[in-house]
Amino acid sequence: MSRSRSDIDKSIWASPATLSLPPVPTRSDTDIAIIGGGFTGLTAALHLAQRGHSVTVLEAGEPGMGASGVNAGFVVPNFAKADPAAVRARLGRQKADRLLRMIGAGAERVFETIRNQGIDCAAEQTGWMHVAHSPDTLPMLAQRVADWNELGRPLKLLSAEEARARTAARHCHGALFDPSGGMLNPLSYARGLSIAAIRAGVTLHGNAPVTARHREGAGWVLSGPGFQVKARLVLLCTNAYRTGVARELGKFTVPLRVYQIATAPLSADEAARLSPARIPFADTRANLFTARLTHDNRLISGGMAVLPFRAQHRLAGRIATRLASEFGLSHTPEIASIWQGTAAITLDFLPHLYNLGPGFWGGIGCNGRGIALTAMLGEVMADLASGVPVDELPVPLAQSKLPLPRLATSLATSATVAQVRWSDWRKGL
Repeated sequence: MSRSRSDIDKSIWASPATLSLPPVPTRSDTDIAIIGGGFTGLTAALHLAQRGHSVTVLEAGEPGMGASGVNAGFVVPNFAKADPAAVRARLGRQKADRLLRMIGAGAERVFETIRNQGIDCAAEQTGWMHVAHSPDTLPMLAQRVADWNELGRPLKLLSAEEARARTAARHCHGALFDPSGGMLNPLSYARGLSIAAIRAGVTLHGNAPVTARHREGAGWVLSGPGFQVKARLVLLCTNAYRTGVARELGKFTVPLRVYQIATAPLSADEAARLSPARIPFADTRANLFTARLTHDNRLISGGMAVLPFRAQHRLAGRIATRLASEFGLSHTPEIASIWQGTAAITLDFLPHLYNLGPGFWGGIGCNGRGIALTAMLGEVMADLASGVPVDELPVPLAQSKLPLPRLATSLATSATVAQVRWSDWRKGL
């Protein structure tokens, strides 16, 4: 997701706390420059610094100001729209299984980093559920559980009775359960990663948008307002942004605008009724229903609009009404916060590496799985910068560099949202 300063100020994660970062010198040198101070860039920086590299991170605003600060805080170790069978069909068994094992380890890596670095981000590793909204979807979930079990992942298929003991969701006929998943405060996690990276020796600059780049000798010169940074190697970790140098990655994705709401705090009894085990979940509908609790028992849920114009408050009411219906609430919950972001979706719903010039690499494609996936994508990009050959990495190198027309993809997104809503409405969902 990408967004503006005003968007994060509206989110439930908003905090007046900021990091005190040094300004970018007029001219400076570094071994490795990382553009983007979100989960991917900060994770890559942390791992590279721990390996002894000189690393400079250039963030256009504040660390965590992109997708990292406005998602819902779900930590989910799988791909949103690509199950193991689909990944194997696309990449072949050997390459697919490397990629699947990578994303499967993502949630555990997030919580391991939080523990090791002492990050205070309201983290709860309670697991994650993919809820079957109808009996017809149980065989699909059963196959996914079997495929992940084959890869060594301890997933379990819950019966309807077992799943309903963990959630009060009305449409619940069983669930896939992954014990490694969970939830956290994403902005606090991003700031914690920033502190850990600085502690490891990373130079981190905020308010440093990179607007241009050019080749000089064996390296690159990155330019922004009043500064130039020369680097031997550059990692572009800007995901959905389409301004300045970031456009070189953003143009390969389909923008998907997502709206989130947080309710006023629920009573402890009501929170326990709705989510006894405090497990975040999504269901199997095309127009999926998602929900989680925060540390102070607010409900968070999200949705997408057919038409994005003036949609924020209109869709917020729809999401709140849906929460009341799905959880059997006596009244529509009070909305305490509304915010939005734009997720970067790739055409095959998988992450990719891009070679954008000698020693200039980009990584993109979270597809709605930004926290767990970026924990691993950051490591992969650190491996790449450390000299691991690209064909030995679990994330595939992109084969096409044709940009996706922004207007066409936006229209296609709106049409898709309309279609899935219509499909669910016809089924009485």
